[in-house]
Amino acid sequence: MPVVEYTIRRKVFTLFAPKFHVYDNEGNLIGFSKQKAFKLKEDIRIYTDEDMTDERIRIAARSIIDFGAAYDIIDSKTQQKLGALRRKGLKSILRDSWEVMDENDNVIGKLEEDSMMMSLLRRYLGGWIPQRFYLKQANDFEIAEYRTHFNPFILRMTVTVYEDCPLNPMLVLAGGLLLVAIEGRQN
Repeated sequence: MPVVEYTIRRKVFTLFAPKFHVYDNEGNLIGFSKQKAFKLKEDIRIYTDEDMTDERIRIAARSIIDFGAAYDIIDSKTQQKLGALRRKGLKSILRDSWEVMDENDNVIGKLEEDSMMMSLLRRYLGGWIPQRFYLKQANDFEIAEYRTHFNPFILRMTVTVYEDCPLNPMLVLAGGLLLVAIEGRQN
């Protein structure tokens, strides 16, 4: 049973500065991000609204253009690291896969595309099949689900966080934002 559900939307036709909107399960805007164009090192900032005056989360790449890059998730108010996500570079060629780490970089889970067969079909059919990812703890217990919805003009992802998820909801949501920002560019 889900405890909270978020929707992340990105318009496809914003060429140089993609904009992301994050909504809660009642349709209220709870987050906004406008990525800077032509950045060598990802630095995604999520604000509470489109005015971009109240920064909530910062997602910062540790290195410049790295196939297996790690991204620190930082609470902008306290400057505390909530955790990190690291893309499994070579493994992600066939099936998108990420490691989820705590604030001390200990692996505490994985974020992985649903199946090898479906991921290969998606790659060969040009992204016409919506993606589905699962966030699992180290013991393979599923704690959240991420799924895209087919729409040629708007990339929309639903993030469902289950009731017994022990992770900070902002870390889980940051995983969805990375999927939309990083994996979304590949489709």
